[in-house]
Amino acid sequence: MIVDLHCHSTASDGLLAPAELVARAHERGVHTLALTDHDTLEGLPQARDTAKALGMQWVSGVEMSCTWGGATIHVLGYHFALDAPPLAEALHALHHGRWLRAEEIDRRLAAKGMPDTLAGARAVQQALGDSSNAPARPHFAEYLVQAGFVADRNTAFQRWLGAGKLGDVKLHWPTLEATVRTLREAGAWVSLAHPMHYNFTRSKRRRLVADFLGAGGHALEVVNGMQAAEQVGTLSILAREFGMLASAGSDFHGPGLWGEIGSYRPLPEDLPPLWARFRHEPALA
Repeated sequence: MIVDLHCHSTASDGLLAPAELVARAHERGVHTLALTDHDTLEGLPQARDTAKALGMQWVSGVEMSCTWGGATIHVLGYHFALDAPPLAEALHALHHGRWLRAEEIDRRLAAKGMPDTLAGARAVQQALGDSSNAPARPHFAEYLVQAGFVADRNTAFQRWLGAGKLGDVKLHWPTLEATVRTLREAGAWVSLAHPMHYNFTRSKRRRLVADFLGAGGHALEVVNGMQAAEQVGTLSILAREFGMLASAGSDFHGPGLWGEIGSYRPLPEDLPPLWARFRHEPALA
């Protein structure tokens, strides 16, 4: 049985509409799927309806932005009701914050001789699929390529949009503790997304995991796509040490990008999978 608990659609920074993404997952043998767009539930009704029509197990999901130790951290929530009030309120604030970030990216790039990037990024986003959410950095990157400011998307991130660059606008996201609390209040299972993606020392990463568990987190995303096998090993050790559930997903954003939907390194057999908990509870609308 193939399970994928981490993927993105045009509702955030993915390239496929929710229905297209679910259909692609079904074609590749995915049985259980959670769409986890950034700071939005916009694509979930369409994903749910498509998954149910195809006979797949659908799990509600979201990837939420927060802060810890001076860094932006991502937390995954699963198996919650779409109308849970605590989550709706938190996502409304994040939605507004993402538009403020997009406007600041636009101002910074304009100051460097690249005007109208927000309008251009929004056009890129809308061409992929209708969304009320702010364009993300991949949309800005694609516009910079189309406008001739850079040669390709990699260069856009290396020069302007990547970590520590001009377009890497830091927002005052909620704290890790507040975000986990919001998800728990919404009845969600909570996983720490891709812990190896953060540029932390071993000891700081361990503190992150300890604080996440202390805040009420349930699981670690031990496997994120085709990350290095030694990273899976490192996270497996942490999951065992802290007695946490293990999660896995492709982190799919679109064809030809980070990885394919439903494809990731194997989860070690001795780790308790988060998705086993979903089968023991009633499905949520």
